[in-house]
Order: sequence, then structure tokens, then C-alpha cells
Amino acid sequence: MTDTPPDRLSLNPRSPHFNAELLQRGVGIRFKGVEKTNVEEYCVSEGWIRVAAGKSLDRYGQPMTVMLKGAVEPYFQDAASGETEAE
Repeated sequence: MTDTPPDRLSLNPRSPHFNAELLQRGVGIRFKGVEKTNVEEYCVSEGWIRVAAGKSLDRYGQPMTVMLKGAVEPYFQDAASGETEAE
């Protein structure tokens, strides 16, 4: 695995941009310089994130999202899978 998160990633398993391996590793997002913990999907090249809009659900039971535009900086929270912790 690389140490650079992908350009686009989604938490929704139905999305073509979903990647369970990367999500298990933990991906953090800085949006406009502020740490965000409620990001559903992001795209670095287009400069946007999707966040849940309160507790609203659509007719399929999925959370309603709002797209926010700005500088997106993804990073991995855990070390690469080849490295192990010393006990």
C-alpha cells in the first residue's frame, strides 16, 4: 500500500469509490485546515467533501448529504499494513 490516500473515497459500500481496506486503515480529513470527523465522501482533485445533513434520511434510508467545496487534505491515521506495533 502507498502512504498517500486516494484522490476520491467513499464510506458507502454501494459507491464505486468505496475501498474497505483503506477504510480499515483509517483515513482522516482536513477540510479548509479544520479536522472533520463526519465526512461521508471526498474528492481532492475537485475540492469537495460530502457530510451528513443532520439526521435526515432519504426514501431509501440513506443519510442526506451536503456537498461542501474547499481545500481537502486526506491522510492515513494508522501506519502502513506492513508495519507492526512492538509489544
